[in-house]
Amino acid sequence: MDTGFPPSQQLDSPAQDLYSPSPLFTWAELQSMAADGVLTPLYEKSFTPPGLAVTPRLRARAAALVVPDRIRRKVIAGRMTAAWIYGCADAPERLSLLVDAKHRISSLRSARACILHEVRLGQLDVVSIGGLLVTTPLRTAVDVALYVEADRAVPALRRLLSQEQLGVRLRLLTLAVEAFPRVPYKKAALRKLTALALQQDVLHQDALQTEALPPKAAA
Repeated sequence: MDTGFPPSQQLDSPAQDLYSPSPLFTWAELQSMAADGVLTPLYEKSFTPPGLAVTPRLRARAAALVVPDRIRRKVIAGRMTAAWIYGCADAPERLSLLVDAKHRISSLRSARACILHEVRLGQLDVVSIGGLLVTTPLRTAVDVALYVEADRAVPALRRLLSQEQLGVRLRLLTLAVEAFPRVPYKKAALRKLTALALQQDVLHQDALQTEALPPKAAA
């Protein structure tokens, strides 16, 4: 059976969940296999086998491949990049990378696939996923609310709140934004959260009304 892999590598290649240009497969070979349906594009030059469940760890590994080696351990994926890693936003055109304000990483300016944001981070704001530092779900939600325009932020926040395993709750998120030091976008962030709260109330009321209807009427 034709697997789509070069004949000399079909038997010797161990099963993988993430492929990127390497001595095993060139960029051109990976593109060809993706065109044939043998691989599925994930992010930039990373691919996965078809049908594989894409996890935050896989997305973080794919993102890490884009970050220059010299700074990979000094930056944190945040904002919409972190939301994507958690499966709550579309893949970013450029990675949003955070660096603590007390550190200086001027070399990052030349990384075209990345955008640098200088911030202040606490020890509990960061986790390690797939070899990449990422803001926690709560810190991610706070930053998305504060710094991302509403048409992109609200859908991402809704998805962050809907994934129970992430542990983000609207009341906790609101308190975290209210406690954030004064920033220009704080009031706008609270308006986004108010809109989300109203949406949740509407959905809750609709669910209650549906449950109250007789079975035939509900159908």
